[in-house]
Amino acid sequence: MTRRRLPIGLQTFREVREEDCYYVDKTGFIARLVDEGKHYFLSRPRRFGKSLFLDTLKELFEGNETLFAGLDIHDRWDWSARHPVVRLDFGAGHFGEPGYVHASTMAQLAAAAEDGGVAVSYDTAPERFRELLRALHARTGRRVVVLVDEYDKPILDALETPTVARANRDYLRGLYSTIKSSDAHVRFTFLAGVSRFSKVSVFSGLNNLTDLTMDPRYSAVCGYAEADLDTVFAPELADLDRDRIRDWYNGYNWLGAERVYNPFDILLLFHKREFGCYWFESGTPSFLVETLFRRRVSALALDGLLSSDDLLSSFDVGAIATEALLFQTGYLTIKDVRDRGGVRSYRLGYPNREVRQSFNRSLLRQLVQDATRQTANSDRLYDLMEGNDFAGMKALFEAFFASIPYEWYTNNAVAGYEGYYASVFYSYFAASGFDVTVEDSSNRGRADMAVRFGGNVYLFEFKVVEQATEGAALAQLRERGYADKYRASGEPIHLIGVEFSRSTRNVTAFAVEQA
Repeated sequence: MTRRRLPIGLQTFREVREEDCYYVDKTGFIARLVDEGKHYFLSRPRRFGKSLFLDTLKELFEGNETLFAGLDIHDRWDWSARHPVVRLDFGAGHFGEPGYVHASTMAQLAAAAEDGGVAVSYDTAPERFRELLRALHARTGRRVVVLVDEYDKPILDALETPTVARANRDYLRGLYSTIKSSDAHVRFTFLAGVSRFSKVSVFSGLNNLTDLTMDPRYSAVCGYAEADLDTVFAPELADLDRDRIRDWYNGYNWLGAERVYNPFDILLLFHKREFGCYWFESGTPSFLVETLFRRRVSALALDGLLSSDDLLSSFDVGAIATEALLFQTGYLTIKDVRDRGGVRSYRLGYPNREVRQSFNRSLLRQLVQDATRQTANSDRLYDLMEGNDFAGMKALFEAFFASIPYEWYTNNAVAGYEGYYASVFYSYFAASGFDVTVEDSSNRGRADMAVRFGGNVYLFEFKVVEQATEGAALAQLRERGYADKYRASGEPIHLIGVEFSRSTRNVTAFAVEQA
């Protein structure tokens, strides 16, 4: 197969096709959507291909047949029916200032009217929008396709200023409700964004939307599947470890039969030919990290967090569930689905190595507030693990805990003292790229943390000495037989009981024995 241009940063379907770029055909999904309904909504994390999908819809409804030659939908589409398209895109600009959302909306509606050859004159957005849809339908004889990209950005930009966020939310609610009241003039609607605001919050006036976010049939509507890498991108796989690609970047799931890759990561990997945290580094999760610390959420609890349907969609100004925030932004994904008595719940976890490693590095940076020291500590931990230097490991963590200001313990201790200390350990190992499992289950119970590295297994148990007898951590590992499940591997198994003191705010024991 011939290598093609990588569509890095391209969000226009026309350019991808005319420049002979690699393209993963998503038009089969579109054919099903058009056959089965009319008004749709989709939530996906940033840089997942939402904008390209919307642009594909635009070119399709405008009847630009040559761009679809050879694609799934080509022979199933009526190319004689060309529809006017109104596309609103809130991706540009920052909506933290009062009134900016109105200025942006009015400018976009004016441009759409000019492009469509119609005149609209209302000074309020819902009325101008409604008149635009009516006028385009009257002029062309075809109902209008409405596409809204980054529908939620005016709200997300202003979350730290709740009064502006609420005003923007209410403004958008009125704007989007126009779509339903103008249904006679609308052929098809698709709204996309990062968050999944409740229908009561944003879409109370557009309550006929079909939400595709958690529909298993559309789990791969954005993103790349395993087969896409092996077929579409086959020429790019040479000299790259396929299993390592999967470990680093695969893992996102919205209840589909398979997990998908973030396109941004894959395209940058093929371009640079080296593994890196491309998606994570393209956006700063400072708001997320600060929220976790403010809510005293343990890093140890994130990889395995249980959630319900309601919590995953619980997103509104001033009422954002931690699970929803992390899931909708892409830092956690669905690992497992449980159905107990008709009540469905989800086990969430990091989608892949990139997110687990990078996110925990950000959590540590919030603690250390010294990137140089953090890097040195992580590098030192790796060296100590390579040499099984447990004394050095204890000294490293003693020095680290001693450097944390007292105020962090009183203001930011998460999930109690034991959970706080344990989460620091977890974040250091995860940020350093180790294979870490939290609350690793056996038939006798669960070890707090398991690490596999260099042909060794390390099982950790954490205790606070004021709450347990001395030596209780190591004794629990030994007495409950947590090592039994690993014995068949033949790898050396190290039991590590770590004990902390609430009064000294530091490690008091770091007992190790081989199982």
